[in-house]
Amino acid sequence: MSTALPPKPRMIGPRVRVCIVAAKYNEQFADALVDNVVEEIGELMPSTRIDLVRVPGAFEVPVAAAAVLQRQKPACVIALGVILKGATAHADLVARSVTDALQNLAVSTCVPVINEVLLLEDEKQAYARCIGANLNRGKEAARAAAAMVDVFMELDRTMPLDGSTPVKS
Repeated sequence: MSTALPPKPRMIGPRVRVCIVAAKYNEQFADALVDNVVEEIGELMPSTRIDLVRVPGAFEVPVAAAAVLQRQKPACVIALGVILKGATAHADLVARSVTDALQNLAVSTCVPVINEVLLLEDEKQAYARCIGANLNRGKEAARAAAAMVDVFMELDRTMPLDGSTPVKS
């Protein structure tokens, strides 16, 4: 597991749309993730339009993300949520289901889906990853989103889907 944030990617200039789909459950931590994503995207991609969709819990995040992708084509979807482990395997089952669904959605739509639906042991870990500065997964999600938007913009420029001739750099 990483112990520090990845470096900031280069700033993205053109206007793009990013959609955040965030669970409300474990609200203090989920809200902090959203706030950190929005703040970091504002720095990395200042012209970005950010749409926010809130859902009851982590299990609902993939279906809401799929609905967003059916209705619009954002440059990236950022999935956020906090699952705290309990005495049963329920949290593990939910986390695996969400992870698999989000990965399948990204691959089937060819739209980056950044998965920061976190499976954590306790509130101490949640605080460190959602509110703290060193392991902040909200900032990490924004940086991953910016990097993937940059990759896909480059792919569109150099390998257009419409069969046109790529633009030489």
